[in-house]
Amino acid sequence: MKENSLAPITSNSLCQELKIFGSEEVDLSLNINNISYSLKLEPRVTLLDALREKLGLMGTKKACDRGECGACTILVNGRRINSCMTLAVMHINAEITTIEGLAQDGKLHPMQTAFITHDAFQCGYCTSGQIVSAVGMILEELPKSEAEIREKMSGNLCRCGAYPNIIAAIRDVLEEMEDAAI
Repeated sequence: MKENSLAPITSNSLCQELKIFGSEEVDLSLNINNISYSLKLEPRVTLLDALREKLGLMGTKKACDRGECGACTILVNGRRINSCMTLAVMHINAEITTIEGLAQDGKLHPMQTAFITHDAFQCGYCTSGQIVSAVGMILEELPKSEAEIREKMSGNLCRCGAYPNIIAAIRDVLEEMEDAAI
């Protein structure tokens, strides 16, 4: 039987750990909204901070900074994630889409238009995360009922309580789609 033993923590082993997770910046490239960005970041920088502080993409909001509110929702390879909960270095070679990347050729994405039409925001702080999450939800799997929309959007909080209008905006987009059950 193999024995497992724990090595004592010494100042030398702690220094080795610090080298692994050192603060030296690393060169990396991120593909965001179909544009390749070359960056120099510390490995501990979140994707949210890279977007906002290094690239000036301020549409993705920083609110709770611990994955509870969904204001920082972005799409990575078409799937929704909370950008405050992931490191930028983990997304090299990924397709990252932020709220700024949804509009094409100066024309708003249908979900953005529906949010405006249905007045689906009040203070607007959660709106970019709500819109990106709604687009991601549709890309992942079409919801079959209003209850399913509510469940799939439950990771995005709105302190103002604009939920009825948010649901109406999403339903509006779904009703325009051929395969939507709603």
